[in-house]
Amino acid sequence: MIPARRTTAATATAVVLATAGTLLAVTAPAANAAVTCTSPVYKRQFYGNTTFSGTPKKTDCDSKISESWGTGAPATGLPKNNFGVRWTVTRDFGSGGPFTFTAAAQDGIRVYVDGVRKVSLWKNVTSTVKKTVNVTIPSGKHTLRIDFVNWTGSATVSFAYTPRTSAAVDTVKPLALTGTSVTYDTRGGNAALSWTKNKEMDLAGYRVYRRLKGASFGTKPLTTTTATSYTDTTLPVTGDTYYYELRAYDKAGNESAGTADKAVTTVDRTAPGVPQGLEVTDSSETGGLRTGWSTVAGAVSYRVYRAASADGDFARVGSTNQLSYQDTTGETGATYYYRVTALDVAGNESEPSAAVSGRRRDDTPPSAVTGLTASPTEYGFELNWDANPTPDLARYIVYGGVLIGDEEEKVCSAGEVEWLSADTTSYAYQTVPDGEERCFFIDAVDDDWNSHYQWTREPNVVIATELDTPSEPTAESSS
Repeated sequence: MIPARRTTAATATAVVLATAGTLLAVTAPAANAAVTCTSPVYKRQFYGNTTFSGTPKKTDCDSKISESWGTGAPATGLPKNNFGVRWTVTRDFGSGGPFTFTAAAQDGIRVYVDGVRKVSLWKNVTSTVKKTVNVTIPSGKHTLRIDFVNWTGSATVSFAYTPRTSAAVDTVKPLALTGTSVTYDTRGGNAALSWTKNKEMDLAGYRVYRRLKGASFGTKPLTTTTATSYTDTTLPVTGDTYYYELRAYDKAGNESAGTADKAVTTVDRTAPGVPQGLEVTDSSETGGLRTGWSTVAGAVSYRVYRAASADGDFARVGSTNQLSYQDTTGETGATYYYRVTALDVAGNESEPSAAVSGRRRDDTPPSAVTGLTASPTEYGFELNWDANPTPDLARYIVYGGVLIGDEEEKVCSAGEVEWLSADTTSYAYQTVPDGEERCFFIDAVDDDWNSHYQWTREPNVVIATELDTPSEPTAESSS
């Protein structure tokens, strides 16, 4: 309320200023100059009569109607009796609904809604009269006008209008919200929503609903707020689309219709699951180690990492969109450890799988044994050969036998006699010497069971004739 009795230099009829010995007369602004009051503040006009005729003596703004002027004039230039005061305001009542008007005056008061009288206490009284009425106001903008007159004696007036918020009385839903917008922060993964303030006088707040694409909103809101904005920091960063709907609700529990859905598509920062079921097998046909694993939901590709030990530094050796990978870059005979990760369409990479190991098979046979000699002895033969230079040599296999065929073409028919360690370069072949021809060769085998003889079928055969002096062997014999 702006007190009517307050005066300033601007309300005086004239102000006289003395400047350098000269008198200057300044005329004050007219009392009824145009006044604009922002709704829901009232525009108040003072009249020097009870019929509200003529030009108002004063116009100002008043935030509420509650005055007690007593027996004095309500403003400078007005009489103590037989004056009138009019308040007007046009405001948006939102969806409208049931309201209570409370009026009290000494002397007369009338209340109008869009020119239709709702309260009338219009007579000269010696004490304050009061009245309360229930009024239903339609939705949208409406104009209230309150007229007060004081004929004689003390002057008091008050008026207020309030919504009725009982659920049994108010069944009018608030209007749907307008001005809704949503923006998505890809860095923070947050959705910022905003909307225009609802015009309901009995507004209790706003409800924000969220749903995943293809799902319903449900009955429980994501949040409830009295503000006109909300930032959703709980969005999953999965690359999915979510929809928002906003609703207003009043003090009686009535909820407005929902706004049109507002969609956001989230960034995808959720990695696929970890690959499982890893196995490493040697593939001699393609010359490498093959790592295989099970399908990971949401994965579009996989990365394969390799290290020389289970706790070593794993370096990426390749990528694939298949469920296996062939590593042909490892050295033969070496053991390697592998881990695999899954990647989705957004490039999110899973945690690595557990490490599994495999050894790349050596498919290269040892070189041929050289320098083989067979010297007849009284117990058979003494075999000697050069040490084989193959790094992964595991053993020697001694073959011994007899020659078969005619004189023009003889063939060595030999079988395995003994397996010897890789650091051996001699062998005592025992038999009962009887002057026959014998044949021998030595096969070299590596630690991957690659046999020079089996791969090449080119044995280093030597032929020797036994001594023709039979005698008992000194050790177990073979023939």
